Amino acid sequence: MKNFYAIPVCTLLILMACTSTKKMHTKNSEEQKPLSEGLGFFDTQAHRGGRGLMPENTIPAMLNALGFGVITLEMDVVITKDKKVVLSHEPFFNHEIATKPNGSLVTEAEEKSLNIFQMNYDEVKKFDVGLRPHPRFKQQEKLAAVKPLLSDVFEAVKNQMINSKRPYPFFNIETKCQPATDNLYHPEPAEFVDLLMKIIKEKGMEKYVLIQSFDFRTLQYLHKNYPSIATAMLIEDADKSTFDDQLKKIGFTANVYSPHYLLVNEELIKKCHQNKMRIIPWTVNEKKEMERLKALGVDGIISDYPNLFDLRF
Repeated sequence: MKNFYAIPVCTLLILMACTSTKKMHTKNSEEQKPLSEGLGFFDTQAHRGGRGLMPENTIPAMLNALGFGVITLEMDVVITKDKKVVLSHEPFFNHEIATKPNGSLVTEAEEKSLNIFQMNYDEVKKFDVGLRPHPRFKQQEKLAAVKPLLSDVFEAVKNQMINSKRPYPFFNIETKCQPATDNLYHPEPAEFVDLLMKIIKEKGMEKYVLIQSFDFRTLQYLHKNYPSIATAMLIEDADKSTFDDQLKKIGFTANVYSPHYLLVNEELIKKCHQNKMRIIPWTVNEKKEMERLKALGVDGIISDYPNLFDLRF
């Protein structure tokens, strides 16, 4: 069922986003490193394209989130056997969302054997990831959808922007990798990043991307080999190391510090700003918590529900 407020609110949000992003993109066109120098205003990010409303990491989700005027589309990428960059949170077909080509449901027992890194994209796109009811996101609209190529996401967003006459959003792209599964579920960091950057460069999106990861190796490789690309440190809620230890571990100052929202307090925000880092917590799905964090001074919020970002943001 559609929200009866959707049409007027979305219209206002799009007009507001156009005004803000026109200024932002005019500024970007004159700079080499737009994201690395900050946005200058509060960043609203649709987590996995806004999975609370639409199937995660799909083109329909990304386009739907744009209707709520979000500044940034957040997404995850993995690599296929034939070296394609594909949107997916896991490097396999998650049992909560995936249906096999024969129509049977992926089970939890078999999901990790459905390894995307061992499949060509022609195989990957035969799985559906949009029709299965999600056990944790009851509002999510169900529709046929596949895990898309990153290049196709860029093209779909570009066409949407042309049709709606508004500028590009930004793209916050997470590299899904970790040392324990190198060459098993994904390539090593250098190859992973090079494949990702190849698509970004081919599509001319260098000014509009932020690369984030829990795996600091990918960020370190980016910093050394693609220094104009903005980076974000993702921090788990279970991470007990100090902010200073984390900066020492990564070895450079990333553009964004992105912790689980429960880790955020005034002291952490102050430390980030002292180090000229924006702080953008994940994943905030309650309106009151969004308002509390914004009042504390965070620079943006990542949420599964882009419809919760209202005109006050």
